[in-house]
Amino acid sequence: MLLLEAGSKDDWFWIDIPIGYLYTIANPRTDWCYQTEPDAHLAGRSIHYARGRVLGGCSSINAMIHMRGQKEDYDHWAALGNQGWSWEAVLPDFRKLEQDLYIEDPRVRWEIVDAWRAAAAECGILPIKSFNGGDNTGCAPFQMNQKRGRRWSATSAFLKPALQRQNLTVLTGAAVTKIRFENRAAVGFEFTQGGNALLARANRETILSLGSIGSPQLLQLSGIGAADLLRRHDIKTMQDLPGVGENLHDHLQIRMQYKVKNVRTLNERANSLWGKAAMGLEYLFRRTGPLTMPPSQLGAFAKSDPSQPTPNIEWHVQPLSLDKFGDPLHPFPAITPSVCNLRPTSRGWVRIRSADPATYPEIKLNYLSTPEDRKVAVDGMRFTRRIMAAKALAKYQPEEFRPGAAIESAQDLEKAAGELGTTIFHPVGTCKMGADPLAVVDDKLRVHGVERLRVVDASIMPRITSGNTNAPTYLIAEKGARLILAG
Repeated sequence: MLLLEAGSKDDWFWIDIPIGYLYTIANPRTDWCYQTEPDAHLAGRSIHYARGRVLGGCSSINAMIHMRGQKEDYDHWAALGNQGWSWEAVLPDFRKLEQDLYIEDPRVRWEIVDAWRAAAAECGILPIKSFNGGDNTGCAPFQMNQKRGRRWSATSAFLKPALQRQNLTVLTGAAVTKIRFENRAAVGFEFTQGGNALLARANRETILSLGSIGSPQLLQLSGIGAADLLRRHDIKTMQDLPGVGENLHDHLQIRMQYKVKNVRTLNERANSLWGKAAMGLEYLFRRTGPLTMPPSQLGAFAKSDPSQPTPNIEWHVQPLSLDKFGDPLHPFPAITPSVCNLRPTSRGWVRIRSADPATYPEIKLNYLSTPEDRKVAVDGMRFTRRIMAAKALAKYQPEEFRPGAAIESAQDLEKAAGELGTTIFHPVGTCKMGADPLAVVDDKLRVHGVERLRVVDASIMPRITSGNTNAPTYLIAEKGARLILAG
């Protein structure tokens, strides 16, 4: 078995330290550093779109949150005709892979976060011990893929234990440029390494796990995709599959922010030389404290309105604030309760711009492009305000400074959602599973219309899961491995 990784080994120390995502995201050493196309409903903004460029992929740079999703997500996949993907069918796979994944509770507490949880309870979002039971209704600290305060990535859990096997070879710095076909069967990859053009031939199957951006791009470069798109770039069509690269969707979070008083947040600690030193020493000697933090400490799930069948919004609560990712934290105490639509109806695409594999594809999300998504955004912001006005937070005197309490009408809140909204880095769906005209793979993850080729990554999701997508991607890998072994 040959594993090709375009990036490097995951041996940089900032990968292991949980807070290291601040240095790995937007760093070309570990991130592909994609940029989305400007979106009209995001005030014409484009967004940095991080994807892991290192062994372990996004699990080496992400927020480490372990969230299976909800029962409805997988039952919906099964209802589309995808056998073996219902909640009951995937639970054994989740339990099996979680034997190798370390899952820990937070190793730091924040008074303001605990108060937000109490305020959510006043608004009907009751405390629960943890998520992942199939119905995420409630509020709980996020569980994380960590081992004693260190990131536990896919490399840690699955690749490193297998590296001594005689039948596994791992090549880094190996950028795949094209799938090689013979008589409509995939027979391997063309790739470059160290300036050399090489070919890896497969005895059995060729597997794409390049993610929701890379997998459709490589399929299109190899002649599998919408015929008219391929013709525009003088690429011979191997299989006309118009769904390749379509159905792109993601969780857009709306980052409302509040100044608070009478409490310490990460802002003050991170902006103090002594605070930084204390955090470093706490992590060094105890493996606890802010350096173990994912971006968000607390999660909450609820319905944006009573007509929703299951929770359709999620909060990521952060004891900090900043203008945008990568900027310094604000010099005052603050809290950011970001709210996102779990089941967006807006759809975008990933489409090649050129036949050159080194040219990044066009990534268009079309965030907030449907009336349904804009309504959920407004409802979510208003729900957030109700929580922030609850008695449990009164002593902290929360003051909304983003977008600002003066913004009240639905039209103004829609505009504010577009100005504040940003990705949680959950792109899915661009090689979706199913049997409809836009499906790319079947329920065994085999690409329609060709042989010996599968896609095993988050791109196969027909619809995004209700929550963070790392654990569902592990599920796809676990189930995909069994399907491959079964032939």
